[in-house]
Amino acid sequence: MTLAVTGIAVALPGAADARALLQPVRPGADPVDPAALIGKKGLRFKDRATQLGLALAQAALTDAGIWRDGEPTVPGDRLGTVVSSNLGNADTVCRAVETIAKESTGALSPMDTPNASSNIIASQTAIRYGLRGPNLTVCNGRTSGLDALRWAALMLRTGRADHMLVTGVEPDNEVTRRLVDGPVADGGAALVLSRHATTRAKALLGPVIRTARHVDTAEELTRRAPGGDLWLSADDQPVPGSARRIALTGWGELSGALGVVQCAGAVGWFAQGRSGPVYALAGSAGAVLFAPERAV
Repeated sequence: MTLAVTGIAVALPGAADARALLQPVRPGADPVDPAALIGKKGLRFKDRATQLGLALAQAALTDAGIWRDGEPTVPGDRLGTVVSSNLGNADTVCRAVETIAKESTGALSPMDTPNASSNIIASQTAIRYGLRGPNLTVCNGRTSGLDALRWAALMLRTGRADHMLVTGVEPDNEVTRRLVDGPVADGGAALVLSRHATTRAKALLGPVIRTARHVDTAEELTRRAPGGDLWLSADDQPVPGSARRIALTGWGELSGALGVVQCAGAVGWFAQGRSGPVYALAGSAGAVLFAPERAV
């Protein structure tokens, strides 16, 4: 079964579309304002990661043609979502723990407490956009974004859904900076993965694999899809061959958003008229994406 990327959204400082991901990061760019993208309604009391995730979701669903005039254009029970975020609501959790330690559970804000759920971004996305299919969050380090893509592909291939929204997002704040010892990207990307390639296809999904070591994953990707044009991977990860490499750095730690941003970068690569396979490598997780006209 050929799975297609039919919708894409990017929200990072200075990068609002897939092509911009492949360009040098513009220093001093303004932070993304979710309210300016989707309006203020429904964002009050939401944490930063959830606000960013909701903005990304609406843009990707709209781009895929399955969100129009405030309603899904396909049955909601055939729409699912997987979110990748390692740091998403860490600030909320830390704030709640501090409040309990200093005072008691009675001092917790009833408006803030729901944000401590580990699945808050995915659940709020499902509620707002009527996604009644599979719903989960992946939170397992550097591989998280591509693992989310792999889970979404599994849901489609097993017939659990017709479209899966995959969102990778991380917020930048004092708590997340302490956790990663530096700035965080403060944004991410989202894509819609669909069971059937249509005229909206922006890329086709090839193998999504996991091995014990990133070196083995890289070699397996090139074995399954030789002749790639581009590696989207960190500079500290050795890759075979002489294809160009873009590390997608400059915004800060992408963490759980990394793999999804890499897939968005592949879409930007194909939008420039490139046709060779693109390899995404994040830790020991990897994926191959093909230009939309290619039969997998």
